[in-house]
Amino acid sequence: MGANGTGIDKLRHYVQAMTRLVEAADADEARIIAEGRKHLGALIAQDDWLPETFAQPHPEHYQQYLLHCDPLERFSVVSFVWGPGQKTPVHDHTVWGLIGMLRGSERSTAYAPAADGKSYVQGEIEILKPGDVSAVSPRIGDVHQVANELADKVSISIHTYGANIGAVRRHVFDAKTGAAKDFVSGYGAAVLPNPWDRSAAVRSQIR
Repeated sequence: MGANGTGIDKLRHYVQAMTRLVEAADADEARIIAEGRKHLGALIAQDDWLPETFAQPHPEHYQQYLLHCDPLERFSVVSFVWGPGQKTPVHDHTVWGLIGMLRGSERSTAYAPAADGKSYVQGEIEILKPGDVSAVSPRIGDVHQVANELADKVSISIHTYGANIGAVRRHVFDAKTGAAKDFVSGYGAAVLPNPWDRSAAVRSQIR
């Protein structure tokens, strides 16, 4: 088995790496984002580990599936599954986040407060393709709109956030008026993948 393992092992190794990182970095967000980019890049380098249960699109809206939540809620890992043409409203996160493109393509459009403080203006557009990793946070830019760049295929991205993101009180914005509305995203499934069952590997070592 290689350093990154095979199949679901890759998710386990990523969770372990991020756990060590958030413990060592503590509140050093810049370090978490810099080193976390490398760990997430390694996870999404191959598209052979995400269980199909957490890769299923919804016909009407994007899905956010929880893959792991740190027991102390210092970070969470989710898969975002985008049906053709699906998109988010303009929204924030309130915590640091890393976005890694696993399958398909995603368009992220940044927004920033206008000079009048009463609206939001569109900023840079970033197109993510498989293997690309991006970041958000209140420190570096936290408001954007995300869409599936593909009109005829499902796209999937893997996100890591500095909290239990499905339980975080966040905001959606009307870009024209600046009006904010609270929301809590929740998750698209009541189950988690199991990257912790290593019994088969251990049994194979028994003689």
